[in-house]
Amino acid sequence: MEMTLTIPDELATRLHSEKDRLPQILELGLRELHSTPPTYEGLSDVLEALARLPTPEEVLALRASPGLQDRVEALLEKNRSAGLSPDERREWEQYQYVEHLVRIAKAEAALKLAGRVA
Repeated sequence: MEMTLTIPDELATRLHSEKDRLPQILELGLRELHSTPPTYEGLSDVLEALARLPTPEEVLALRASPGLQDRVEALLEKNRSAGLSPDERREWEQYQYVEHLVRIAKAEAALKLAGRVA
């Protein structure tokens, strides 16, 4: 496949000597882009609470902050109406992942309180 890109002159100069390795450079760049740890914006309260190794009761009491809840609702509404941008989609996926972790923590906490896990 052939592709034409418009890039800044400075970058073109830097890449010129690497032209035979451009597919490898692009592949590595894409891997780096997709492996960058998420920022978890708005989720720090939840993550920090879990990092403190809370009691089972504290885990079960975890709730999203009003600001985080508002953001999640805004993303849900935008997804229903106009659709999410790629950045918003990544943000949504981060929220889903942390929600998954919290659900696991809450399930484990409930089992501990029920006396099923030592």
